[in-house]
This record gives sequence, structure tokens and C-alpha cells, in this order.
Amino acid sequence: MTCEVVVTRKGQVTIPAEIRRKFGIEESSKVEIIEKNGEIVIRKCPSIFDLSGAGAGKGNVKELKRELDQMRDQDA
Repeated sequence: MTCEVVVTRKGQVTIPAEIRRKFGIEESSKVEIIEKNGEIVIRKCPSIFDLSGAGAGKGNVKELKRELDQMRDQDA
């Protein structure tokens, strides 16, 4: 899909609704802007909810919660 958008004076662009819906980009979603081979790529950053189930089969819930608590303690 190709679409044309306008860049505002502040350097902002609006991602068309069809693309936002397709990629699950909602208010407060984060995207990253990447320069790749002379082109600009906009990619949705995965949220914790997008990653849910990514570790399925690698541990039980208690173990995963313990690991998450350890990560939180390291950030504090």
C-alpha cells in the first residue's frame, strides 16, 4: 500500500486510519523511524501486550512473574 501524507510545519505527519487499523497503532502507541538504504521506514514498536505469549512453553507463570519482578528491581 502506498499513500501520500503532508508534513506539517512542525515536521508531523498523520498515519492514515487504514494503516493504523491494519497495524494496531492506537493513541499512545509508539513507532520508530528508521533510515534504511536511503528510505524512511516507520515501524510499530511492540508493546508488552504484543509480546504476551512470546515465552509460552519456556516457563511457568510463577517463574515468569519472578523474572519480571527481578527486572523491575533492577530498574528501580
